[in-house]
Amino acid sequence: MATAKPITSSPRRRIWRKLALLAAVLIVAALVWVWRPLNAYALTGASYGARVACSCRFVAGRGLASCREDFEPGMELIRLSEDEDAHSVTASFPLLASQTATFRPGEGCLLEKWVD
Repeated sequence: MATAKPITSSPRRRIWRKLALLAAVLIVAALVWVWRPLNAYALTGASYGARVACSCRFVAGRGLASCREDFEPGMELIRLSEDEDAHSVTASFPLLASQTATFRPGEGCLLEKWVD
């Protein structure tokens, strides 16, 4: 009866596996390191976008598409949606943050309270 020879990986393959594992660990560590500032920037951008777009839409009476022209450079990832009945605009940064501003007569556009 023949015995099967155990399959062993070559030293080169083991080095590449270790390097891939090291790269994955470094990427995860980098994401953990920048998560809080990135999340804060996303929330700030979404809040700014919601308030500016709400004022543009419900105070100035412009269309939501034209309100994007009022954004600062670097706000390309912010997405806008409106609720005509509630007089509100929601701005979101994909997968990280979302904020809503609601128009109230006499007060203007107000952001929802932040939850820490």
